[in-house]
Order: sequence, then C-alpha cells, then structure tokens
Amino acid sequence: MTATSIFVNFPTSDLERAKAFYSALGFTINPLFTDDNAACVVLDENVYFMVLTREYFATFTDKQIIDPASQAQMSIALSRASREEVDAVLERGLAAGGTEPREAQDYGFMYSRDLDDPDGNNLSFLYMDPQAAQMGPEAWAAQQGADAPAPA
Repeated sequence: MTATSIFVNFPTSDLERAKAFYSALGFTINPLFTDDNAACVVLDENVYFMVLTREYFATFTDKQIIDPASQAQMSIALSRASREEVDAVLERGLAAGGTEPREAQDYGFMYSRDLDDPDGNNLSFLYMDPQAAQMGPEAWAAQQGADAPAPA
C-alpha cells in the first residue's frame, strides 16, 4: 500500500517572505514545485505545505479567500519530540517574523505553543508524553496520581 501524502494549501500575500519564514523553521523548499505563484514547503517525506499567492490560491476555489490575520479557517498541529523542541521552533519562528497569538498551553501530558506565520496562518507545535498518547490523558493522569487537565 502506498503511503498517503498530505498537501496543505494556504495563501500568502508575500511568497518570498513565506519561503524565508518556513525555511527559518527548519523546513526545506522543493524547487521542482516552486515558482512565482507557489512554494512547496517540505515538512517530511509525506507532508507538504503549498504556500500560494492569494491570486493563485483563488484559482483553486470559488469560495472567498479569508484574511488569515483576522479570520481562522483551520489550525495545523505539528508534533515535536520534546518540550524543548517546541520552544526552539517557536523561537526560530518568532525571530523570522511570526507571532505567538496566545500563551503556551501546558496540560502535564501535553505541551503546545501556537505560532502565526507573517500572514496570520496558525500553526501549533506540540509535545505529548508518549505514555499519555498510548494510554489516553485520563489513564496517564491516574497513573501519575493526578487529575488530567482538560485541553481548552
């Protein structure tokens, strides 16, 4: 069976700025699928962001293109191997022009931070304790001797 690839498409008002931002997060740009209208950001071998100029993005839908700086359509959550990696990617993103729209969320079993790219597209970076991921947060909390905080 062939693995499923995921292509997340979203608009940008400045393609060069978007490419620099996502490169600063540690992702690569695939030049074979990058031109004046779009950039293919490689997250891993099966996950890609297609960052498209607003005009080009509009050719793929008859719906209104929202302004991600003031409206939310979705949030993309990307896991990291540790809390430190979550903090490190946020620091790189902030240094590259991103913003942190809310405080870090720490639920004990899960730690997450949100990062808005310069256009306002929201990314969440999170670390989840591997045992909590396997057992579920309530069972993990019971094993820890505490109540599991509910994610907001």
